[in-house]
Amino acid sequence: MRGGSPLIWFVALIVCAFTLGPVLYGVVSGFRTNAQLAESPSSLPAPWVLDNYAGVIQNPDFWRYTLNSTVIALVTTALVVVCGVMAAYPLARYQFKGREGLYMVFVAGLLFPATVGVIPLFILITKDLHLGNSWWGVALPQAAFALPITVVILRPFLQAIPTELEEAAMLDGASRIGFFWRILLPLSGPGLVTVGVLAFVGSWNAYLLPLLLLQGDKKTLPLGVADFSSEHASDIAGVFAFTSLSMIPALIFFLAMQKRIVSGLQGAVKG
Repeated sequence: MRGGSPLIWFVALIVCAFTLGPVLYGVVSGFRTNAQLAESPSSLPAPWVLDNYAGVIQNPDFWRYTLNSTVIALVTTALVVVCGVMAAYPLARYQFKGREGLYMVFVAGLLFPATVGVIPLFILITKDLHLGNSWWGVALPQAAFALPITVVILRPFLQAIPTELEEAAMLDGASRIGFFWRILLPLSGPGLVTVGVLAFVGSWNAYLLPLLLLQGDKKTLPLGVADFSSEHASDIAGVFAFTSLSMIPALIFFLAMQKRIVSGLQGAVKG
């Protein structure tokens, strides 16, 4: 069938329900009181109340956590995009001995999550680099762990650019650096947006590294959600509201860039 079989649609609906159901339940529960949740946990708000969300918005800790998460995510994204494209460029456009072996090092990096080296990383950041409890102390390792997937995505984009275009630019007097800045980067826009969004969302949702490295006023929003849940364990509706608002920035950013991400990944597969 052109539109897909009923079984495929049924499975897709089930997956969407399991994926979006908890999110929608948390958002809607933020509009209820604790008494409503205790009386009927699965019903709709009656009446709808805004006190929980208003209390979170008026909470200065929420905005401090949001600022920390935003700064760390932006720094991480900038490092990932700049370092990733600079690493992928020679691996895609230059011919040298050991190129594929070096590329496989980045591919192998996909197999090692941050949890594997978290203890040595903690010692390196706090004892050797003296970046404990700082934005840079979290952004630098996050960018490092995001580089493998960044290089894997960007390399096909850079390889897909015709060599004739580079030769024509050279004949016009452009250097390799000039070709890189003026032609290659604009043509690689979808790939750069893709890796940038993935890096931003990954940094925004990161929990383990900030938990180990950040304290006090430097905590990020996921840590703030955990602290708020512990301190207000009896205020279930307030916890739902705090959690829901913490998801909104990354969710909006991801949905706004969704089409660019899809086109970027398609370009990487074609490359």
